[in-house]
Amino acid sequence: MSGMTETASHVKSASAPKFWRSDALPFIEARSIDDGREVCYAKHSHETFSIGAVTGGRSVYLNRHAREWIGAGAVVMMNPDDVHACNPIADERWSYRMLHVEVEWLTKLQHELGFSENHAFRAFSQTMTLDPVLFDGLNRLCAILVDGDADTLRKESAAITFFSEVQQKLNPASLPDHDASRQLTRAAEFIAENCTRSLTLDDMCEVAELSASHLIRAFKQRYGMTPHAYLINRRIQYSRAQLKRGRLIADVALDAGFADQAHLQRTFKRLVAATPGQYRS
Repeated sequence: MSGMTETASHVKSASAPKFWRSDALPFIEARSIDDGREVCYAKHSHETFSIGAVTGGRSVYLNRHAREWIGAGAVVMMNPDDVHACNPIADERWSYRMLHVEVEWLTKLQHELGFSENHAFRAFSQTMTLDPVLFDGLNRLCAILVDGDADTLRKESAAITFFSEVQQKLNPASLPDHDASRQLTRAAEFIAENCTRSLTLDDMCEVAELSASHLIRAFKQRYGMTPHAYLINRRIQYSRAQLKRGRLIADVALDAGFADQAHLQRTFKRLVAATPGQYRS
């Protein structure tokens, strides 16, 4: 994608950390390690809000005055500047995934979700949870972020969806009661009419006159899918119409807004349960 770089470290050793970051999503960074037996962290802190999932083994988790043993399935949270450390127990194959999120981005999301309109970040009181929904959600988000086939809109939408869930479960606030039916209709029509373009979440929010978090939440409730999924479905509908006319698959892929023919092939098969070639013939 022009003007965007996305980097991910690729290492052979399971004990070496892997990082992911993208110029298109500068507010979030992902880190993972598959075998942390040799990892040893001194007490430290971050400027970001950090949240991680332990995917294997056990470790000793220190955060402020708390000290506890945690294992696979645990989700840990570190507020900005909280002194913490997490190190493996004995010789267990300890693995985890971690996300570091800029405070300014998360504060904006908190305001959109109904927190008081001020400039202060509302810190989390919990330092650890065993909530399976958040554990699965964090792992799912990490997988989407590092997926080279996932576009920026999907990654940004997934991040907003997950961190909205984090807020509602661990830092609850009253959500605004707002009937957005007309705004949602405008957003859906805009997506349908411009599905072959490279749309951004900001484009959709501007048309709907809704915040990103509200749009994603309300759109999914109304249509049963996120705006990104709705966009992809519309692109497949467009592709089906073009393939019926006998057009070349490669040409249809580019016209429909997919990165290449392979991207169309994978998406088409997932949604139509047939390849574009099978459908055209």
